[in-house]
Amino acid sequence: MSAADTTTPAKVPPPRQAPPPAVPKAPRRRRTSGGGAVPWALLAPCLLILALVMGYPLVRLVTLSFQKFGQSQLWGFQPAESVGFDNFGKVLGDSEFWAVVVRTIVFAVGSVVFTMVIGMLIALLLQRVSSWVKTLINIALVASWGMPIIVATTVFKWLFDSDYGVFNALLSKLPGVDMIGHNWFASGPQGLAVIMLLVVWGAVPFVVITLSAGLTQVPSELEEAARLDGAGAWGVFRYVTLPILKPIVVMLTTLSVIWDMGVFPQVFVMRGGHPEAEFQLLTTYSYDRAFVVNDYAQGSAIALLTVLLLLGVVAVYMRQMLQIGEVE
Repeated sequence: MSAADTTTPAKVPPPRQAPPPAVPKAPRRRRTSGGGAVPWALLAPCLLILALVMGYPLVRLVTLSFQKFGQSQLWGFQPAESVGFDNFGKVLGDSEFWAVVVRTIVFAVGSVVFTMVIGMLIALLLQRVSSWVKTLINIALVASWGMPIIVATTVFKWLFDSDYGVFNALLSKLPGVDMIGHNWFASGPQGLAVIMLLVVWGAVPFVVITLSAGLTQVPSELEEAARLDGAGAWGVFRYVTLPILKPIVVMLTTLSVIWDMGVFPQVFVMRGGHPEAEFQLLTTYSYDRAFVVNDYAQGSAIALLTVLLLLGVVAVYMRQMLQIGEVE
């Protein structure tokens, strides 16, 4: 064996691979100096209108609530005097005010509960009817929703009239029931129940339309899977449909509370512009103090306390929405 045979062959180095082509860097966008001001410039007209329409009345409301301001000050015979928190002390120390607060809360809670329950039932029923029936119901809902409040209040006032009311005539057709000549507004609870029915009738269409749109986002596969697992109609609604609709339900409930606590024209028109003590809500009570008793300072204090109460409702709504966002 020769030396050439025993010599190990030299290893050939692998061919060099060509380096990958350099990726061209995207040119950096130069930030314009006025880029941050463009959104504010676009929002400026809206903010200006809000400041004029809502800002000035709110500032004036706060100012009046800390002053002594009556007819003498309104006509310029006497200057407005600063009284600090005296107006709030008088209002909060008045037992009539707290009775109105309780009445308003009960009225708002009852209206919201009936509105949400009836609206949810109608929205669920609309998912089970044919398209033409759904179209007719939606047309009726939009028509009732678009009816002016004054017109709707006048119609309900006629329906529950003691002499010519259709509702009394229909109830009197039931065996053993005689409602002819019954005055629904002889007592506060019955009269407020009629007004609550009017408020619910006007609020249900918005709730139905909004919930119907939300129900279209519920996956049918989840409902079918729940039924296969043995869940009934209530189980499917509670564990599948309602959790998906929770953000919409929270939003509608909060808006309904704000709207129902601010009810004014229904009570004012239904009682002919002079609501009795048993029909007073926070809105009408503030109006009476300001424009009937001519104590604009106390009326402003009551209105400001109502705003603070509504801000508490908004705070609860924001907390619920933040919790929903954290869960998602």
